[in-house]
Amino acid sequence: MGNWQQIVVPTDGDRITFKDGKQQVSDTPIVPFIRGDGIGPDIWAASQPVLDAAVELTSGGRRDIRWMEVYAGERALELYQTYLPEETIEALREYAVAIKGPLTTPVGGGFRSLNVTLRQIFDLYACIRPVRYVDGVPSPVKEPEKVNVVIFRENTEDVYSGIEFASGTPEAAKLIAFLKDELGKNVRAESGIGIKPISQFGTDRLVRRAIQYAIDHNLPSVTIVHKGNIQKFTEGAFRDWSYALAAREFADRTIREDAVGPDGPGGKIVIKDRIADAMFQQILLRPAEYSVLAMPNLNGDYFSDACAAQIGGLGMAPGANIGDSAAIFEATHGTAPKYAGKDMVNPGSVILSGAMLLEYLGWQAAADLVHEGVRRTIAAKTVTYDLERQMPGATKVSCSAFGAEIVKHMREAV
Repeated sequence: MGNWQQIVVPTDGDRITFKDGKQQVSDTPIVPFIRGDGIGPDIWAASQPVLDAAVELTSGGRRDIRWMEVYAGERALELYQTYLPEETIEALREYAVAIKGPLTTPVGGGFRSLNVTLRQIFDLYACIRPVRYVDGVPSPVKEPEKVNVVIFRENTEDVYSGIEFASGTPEAAKLIAFLKDELGKNVRAESGIGIKPISQFGTDRLVRRAIQYAIDHNLPSVTIVHKGNIQKFTEGAFRDWSYALAAREFADRTIREDAVGPDGPGGKIVIKDRIADAMFQQILLRPAEYSVLAMPNLNGDYFSDACAAQIGGLGMAPGANIGDSAAIFEATHGTAPKYAGKDMVNPGSVILSGAMLLEYLGWQAAADLVHEGVRRTIAAKTVTYDLERQMPGATKVSCSAFGAEIVKHMREAV
């Protein structure tokens, strides 16, 4: 443990550890949390009581998360004069599993995304985004209940690797000259240059986790989403490596879509692939045909938000970044600074991400109770402004009151 300036470690909890790649969790795990920027403190204040109540109600008080605040973003800048303090990194490394609100990322100059930085530091290679409709949430599509997918987005490679050079810099000029002189590829002299690495290593471990998820949850298919018709040696390779991994490691549990005969897949998980642009159309027109989706980083960024729009927006979309020995659960929306401190925004994304955290801890009953509480609260039409303005007959409540309503409905459900 470091000699920490600001972080206070609970004295009566236990670290989550890993053995053979599996998390070892006591009844009183210490879990770091980052409130986040903008609306982050508001939504965390509404979310923590929901998670605590779910754990208490499903364990008879035997279990309890020992929350430990750590700092990143604007609050960290105030306390440490840096957006990502070294002691925060040390604490996340030591305690392994955390949850966070949204963090500010300036467009253009300034620091790179803190979210991306955390994923890379802790090798959180799988961004997992379940997208499932909650009955009663206003949606722009006619049949949002048909959307029930889990997106596995590769989190460490692709254009997010941060290998890029600004137009007019000596580095960009050197790389442009190399491409022309050594490889015979012409690039306009004033171009900015970015590199897009995709590896078999990165592909294999993501797709392995996606297929295992489909097996564990008894889901019918895993679809590889790629732009391999154009980017043949990056996204095309992602597709090919994905099929090869399925055949090599899951031959007895999977079957390629083009090998499915008239009698169906015979109880095996169907491995499909779709071109990314076509898949955007498919998820609108035929969403019921898809369950688990695996894709490179940039595709996953676009696609997870597009799917979330179909179920009512990012306010109801949870997310997790998971590696082999660490995990960070997070809000999937931005900081919405104009609403900061007004206690009015929808905390659903962090609450549902917290349910993913509970499932990760092995506390499935608590996770299920959170979902039931959210479902009942929305069915009762006691919702935050973003949902109330689209729901005839709804009652508008504050961010904190929405959390309290969920707790009330959870208590009624047990």
